[in-house]
Amino acid sequence: MIALSLAEIVSVVGGQPHDIPDIRRQVTGPVVIDSRQVEQGGLFAAFAGEHVDGHDFAERAVAAGAEAILATRPLGVPAIVVDDVEVALGALARAVVARLGTTLVALTGSAGKTSTKDLIAQLLERKGPTVWTPGSLNNEIGLPLTALRATEETRHLVLEMGARGIGHIRYLTDLTPPRIGVVLNVGTAHIGEFGGREQIAQAKGELVEALPSAEDGGIAVLNADDPLVRAMSSRTEARVTLFGEAADADVRADDVRLTEQGQPAFTLRTPTGCSAVTMRLYGEHHVPNALAAAAVAHELGMSADEIAIALSEAGNLSRWRMEVTERADGVTVVNDAYNANPESMRAALRALVSMGKPAEGGRTWAVLGHMAELGDDALAEHDAVGRLAVRLNVSKLVAVGGREASWLQLGAYNEGSWGEESVHVSDAQAAVDLLRSELRPGDVVLVKASRSVGLERVALALLDTASVEGQVTGR
Repeated sequence: MIALSLAEIVSVVGGQPHDIPDIRRQVTGPVVIDSRQVEQGGLFAAFAGEHVDGHDFAERAVAAGAEAILATRPLGVPAIVVDDVEVALGALARAVVARLGTTLVALTGSAGKTSTKDLIAQLLERKGPTVWTPGSLNNEIGLPLTALRATEETRHLVLEMGARGIGHIRYLTDLTPPRIGVVLNVGTAHIGEFGGREQIAQAKGELVEALPSAEDGGIAVLNADDPLVRAMSSRTEARVTLFGEAADADVRADDVRLTEQGQPAFTLRTPTGCSAVTMRLYGEHHVPNALAAAAVAHELGMSADEIAIALSEAGNLSRWRMEVTERADGVTVVNDAYNANPESMRAALRALVSMGKPAEGGRTWAVLGHMAELGDDALAEHDAVGRLAVRLNVSKLVAVGGREASWLQLGAYNEGSWGEESVHVSDAQAAVDLLRSELRPGDVVLVKASRSVGLERVALALLDTASVEGQVTGR
């Protein structure tokens, strides 16, 4: 974080100092919400969670080097007391961003946000110091924490913005006003909370509404291939740049194909030229993500050749997202268990099939679990994924969990998957036991479900480093 005195922080957050011997002392370290991450000169924000109250760790945080605690009550250690720590954290982020001359890029979408954010970050890092959202910390707490990591040297700040309802993105853009806004797609993720795709589009479009006008440097980067996103051009005063495979896209991909390893390759076309791209990531669904990143990089002055090289060298920065590991015995495990929605599930299945080697006797395994927050569409969407696995000729479907998993298996069965082609197991351990007894060299295993399912345990068990030495690729 940029250096601020405790007195300045008190003023910004509207708090009261308690037990601070010298209000002139400066906070020069990061702002954190986990006392184990405190660094010398930092600030510890004490949140009261469902199971743990950060206030209970105030003494530990100060002993570790925190200059003060952002808290809701006096604690007997240096503290700035506020009514609401979350609101205070947001106010602090807003003040810090306002002082910086950083180009702020924000992005949202129903699927692909984290992968695209990682690509944008890797491209922009080549042009100067860049700070970006770690993982998918894209909410009212994670976003300001990321913004507060920026310093005077930071040239680009790349922020992922999530939403669970109307007004959420508007709140985040108020905290950290972007100059460039990227909208990837409008899908069915969280449709149970929003009520429909039109409501999701309304929420995602709050990002482009928050952008400065074209005269003031605002740029809206929109997916030309998604009608609901393309229509957002009417909701912004910013200049619009389109990306996609549509003929009128400003940044587009031609000759899209997959390599034998399942990695996307295409010809990148930008207003400054064209260049060949072969990505290290897996699955054709990364093409629009790459184009969105390319559009941002183009707007910030990178040439087509520079962008193509950077995209071809970029890897995963966030764990459990199409994380591909080949075991010593020839089994490949694809850990995509961080999250799932119908769009990302379909993309992952297609990537799995592209990675399979049936001619060499290898089989493809789809180990799938519950997709959360689909509301009334849950049955139909799980059924459809099960059917798609059969249509794509996935060798084995293992549906893990309760009711939703049974719908996955039922969809596969009704599509014509009988015998041992699809199976429903109760939990992750049952899936591990099955796979350990059945896998053979050349098999490719995809593991995917919503984060709440914890299905990454299957992938991690299959990659137990105590018994298996693997090489992680696509990182």
